[in-house]
Amino acid sequence: MKKDIHFSPVKNIHVAIGKSSDGWKAFLLNRGDAQIENVMITSRGYGESNAKKQETSVLRHVIPHLEPKEFALIETVDESVLHLNNEYWVSYFIDSQVFDKKFIFLPDSIVDTNLTTIVELEMKGILHY
Repeated sequence: MKKDIHFSPVKNIHVAIGKSSDGWKAFLLNRGDAQIENVMITSRGYGESNAKKQETSVLRHVIPHLEPKEFALIETVDESVLHLNNEYWVSYFIDSQVFDKKFIFLPDSIVDTNLTTIVELEMKGILHY
């Protein structure tokens, strides 16, 4: 059962939303010193629009492994969901230890005024710690 699994705190793993000429893209960054394996990510959007609840489909992504100091594309982010909470639930293993964290970009936080340089991606974006 989940209550019997020890989850260590997530360190040096981040989700970033970068802006390129092709639009917005979500990336997973491994800023740690260890390879992460069996990475499972669910992404979804939820919130309200014009006082009505709005939800996107839940998308599932798998990254077999991610080397230290590397990054991987998760998905392209459609501009029509930027007004929602955009959640990325990331689970992965280092050796036999499982790690798990939700990264939530709040409504309307993915905007040009919040962009900073993300060195690994060589682009502007929003980095979630």
